[in-house]
Amino acid sequence: MTIDFATSALLAIDVQNDFCPAYTAVSGENRPPGALAVTKGEEVIPPLNALGEGLVHAGARLIATQDWHPPGHVSFASAHPGKQAGDILDLPGVGSQVLWPDHGVQGSLGAAFHDRFNLHRASLILRKGFRQNLDSYSAFFENDRKTPTGLDGFLRGLAITTLIVGGLATDYCVLYSVLDAVYLGYETLVVVDAVRGVGYPEGSVERAFQAMEEAGVSLVDAKEIGRNL
Repeated sequence: MTIDFATSALLAIDVQNDFCPAYTAVSGENRPPGALAVTKGEEVIPPLNALGEGLVHAGARLIATQDWHPPGHVSFASAHPGKQAGDILDLPGVGSQVLWPDHGVQGSLGAAFHDRFNLHRASLILRKGFRQNLDSYSAFFENDRKTPTGLDGFLRGLAITTLIVGGLATDYCVLYSVLDAVYLGYETLVVVDAVRGVGYPEGSVERAFQAMEEAGVSLVDAKEIGRNL
């Protein structure tokens, strides 16, 4: 594997408290499970931290995305009387929308990055999903598939051509971000030991990896990249 780190970026997707199970914070405080906790979600943090340090030292950039929903967001089951998490709505101009527990609410502890995730080398923190009536899984486009987040322009301004992707969750925000990255022409690698999935509906994680491979994405592990640093 040959990677030009000067034209690469590590894209860390939504490493936030709401997507992590119960854990002990750096402060020693015991935190409850996040509102939309991904099983073993905290396991993405050590490889992402190691890659962030190594890649930035080698000339790459670190970019982190953050779900940043207003209260009553359209993706919340609580915003739709009679509905519950897991239900699916058909939204005008968007199509199918899975309804979730309230999560990533602007300014909340749940929306904050996990405090063991090292952000001090980040070049950009991209907040997404902040429009009341429009969700955003992808780091590149809102769920209407046409409203850009601005990430593509940022990357092109830095002449970034390769994206190394990890974070949460494999079958939603990681998947959509990766497929859009390929669509936009980026060489795209997914770090398999730095992603974890929701697994809803059943089989969604396996289908996500299959879709990535079919799109031409390279599935690698952190050590494989580390050997090139």
